Amino acid sequence: MHEGILFIVSAPSGAGKTSLVKALLDRDSGLALSISCTTRAPRAGEQDGVHYHFIDQTLFRESLAAGDFLEHAEVFGNLYGTRALDVRTSLEAGQDLILEIDWQGARQVRERFASAVGIFILPPSITELERRLRGRGTDSDTVIAQRMALARTEMAHVDEYDYLVVNEDFDTARATLAAIVTAERHRLARQRTRLSRLLDRHAPRVDA
Repeated sequence: MHEGILFIVSAPSGAGKTSLVKALLDRDSGLALSISCTTRAPRAGEQDGVHYHFIDQTLFRESLAAGDFLEHAEVFGNLYGTRALDVRTSLEAGQDLILEIDWQGARQVRERFASAVGIFILPPSITELERRLRGRGTDSDTVIAQRMALARTEMAHVDEYDYLVVNEDFDTARATLAAIVTAERHRLARQRTRLSRLLDRHAPRVDA
């Protein structure tokens, strides 16, 4: 069985990452979302084990000390992390997997999975990003200012990714994401592994 592909998707808050990934997953049964752990409280409509594994800080830090996390980060006082065993199990089963993580987590993942494919989603402009954040109606001016400052920091790391997708038009951005996934599945190195019997059978013979 071939190993699955690990996709890392990062974006500043408000760029539409979560909605784009959900739309991609809805249309591609070969993709699955890695469920991360977090110490923050569930938001309205979020379910444990579906959106996140919601755990307390004590358990998170115990797991971190035990080396259970592939990556981890602290954002606005909350801890987030991806369990290494969950990722390895999915990939070894041939499952293509998406990690929704920030640039810090992405850097940690690439240290252990060099073949991971990094995708960064950009807003069309900083002005539009702030408009989207304010349009949510869920954050105070102070929190929005914090998110905007963090967004600038995150966008300074785009050179660490393989692909950039600008989410100006949602359907176009979704189609671009889908095209990246398709292209990666058809890389020669991956196809050679999957189709080794066919390719070896028709390889030219070299006489001694």
